[in-house]
Amino acid sequence: MTLHLYNSLTRRVDPFSPLDPARPTMYVCGPTVYNYVHIGNARGPVVFGVLADLLRRRYGALAYARNITDVDDKINAAASEAGVPISTITDRFAAAYREDMAALGVQLPDIEPTATGHIPHMIEMIGRLIDAGHAYAAQGHVLFAVASFEGYGKLSRRDVDDMLAGARVEVAPYKRDPGDFVLWKPSTEALPGWDSPWGRGRPGWHIECSAMAAAHLGETIDIHAGGVDLQFPHHENEIAQSECAHGGRTFARWWVHNGMLNFGGTKMSKSIGNIEKVHDLVRAHPPEALRYALLSAHYRQPLEWSAALIEQSVRTLDRLYGTLRDLVEVESATAIPASIEAALDDDLNTPQALAELSRIAGDARKAESIEERARLKSALLGAGLALGLLQQAPAEWFARGAADDDDGRIQALVDERNEAKRTRDFARADAIRAQLAAEGVLLEDTPQGVRWRRA
Repeated sequence: MTLHLYNSLTRRVDPFSPLDPARPTMYVCGPTVYNYVHIGNARGPVVFGVLADLLRRRYGALAYARNITDVDDKINAAASEAGVPISTITDRFAAAYREDMAALGVQLPDIEPTATGHIPHMIEMIGRLIDAGHAYAAQGHVLFAVASFEGYGKLSRRDVDDMLAGARVEVAPYKRDPGDFVLWKPSTEALPGWDSPWGRGRPGWHIECSAMAAAHLGETIDIHAGGVDLQFPHHENEIAQSECAHGGRTFARWWVHNGMLNFGGTKMSKSIGNIEKVHDLVRAHPPEALRYALLSAHYRQPLEWSAALIEQSVRTLDRLYGTLRDLVEVESATAIPASIEAALDDDLNTPQALAELSRIAGDARKAESIEERARLKSALLGAGLALGLLQQAPAEWFARGAADDDDGRIQALVDERNEAKRTRDFARADAIRAQLAAEGVLLEDTPQGVRWRRA
């Protein structure tokens, strides 16, 4: 099997092969930790986590870095408002981010570099850019000279004049060109800062990822991933400064971008305010259903987020876990089916993989022989493993985190209803069903008997 990935740089789906098959490299832009992230920010970590697992299966190893941006003007503002050091803000929300991603089944990357931990790397890279004539110091700032890099715009493929007009950059008197972007900026005593050859200051946003990627993955990496909203100017600027600092060597061979989440017909954005925070969602809904929902559309396409999508994902997982519950006595191993690998090899086609997951479950429900049931259970568990789904016990899924004593009380009522039906006391049976329905407990008649689940 050969993995094919859409490369935003070439605008093609190309067969992937790493520079070093013993150590493929992948860098994913991580969060700026000044608040809880919204569910749109979780799409990349979920999808690229599936990609990371696939690369490890295929090559036996992976160097996967996802950074933490812990110095930023939004962080400074939050710390100033709270009257605390920036580390108080960043430590809190970095921990919350890890907790919320873990709830969605997102594993920690191999490397989680922080911006503040790589200031010397940034200063060294900026100095190299100045020496090569690609950057200049002015009034305590250091700026990248966009005109010095002939390849500027090759990722977004926009006309350079159009890009500069739409970049929303502040045209300051110390800039040689309106499109030149900041590598280093001065800090007042009230702001965090570090000593540098250009005075006390702090890095610009773009230089951070270039320095962290080079420090941990090398001057040329195999895959750089992130949201499509980062393509310009962030990723365009990363290419410019990295390739100029490294003698023209390619910065990233594959650029992989996930589409945005829409909410109420508009792109989900903190600036607009139409967001749903992961921190709240994982407490209001089964986190696995949120993960399923994020995988339900192809990663490069927009995804319309809604309560209906979450509910549909819950119902689908109810069916899948119901199948596993019916197979609970069947002994089996876990093997990822070739059809699932083929779907993921096709540019991470998770909708096709989810369709295949449902097909396997349907076949398992119809299987009669113990051998066929064991084979299909193995395939179902393996398909789930590849997607980060179906990894908990069915009883745990259906319990939805309720206490064991409540489970016992519900089961006792179900047993009482069964006995009432057996003795033809239908009034009592109907009353129990109504009571359970009022509590949000739904009953299902199956060939194996009556099952219950929480709505």
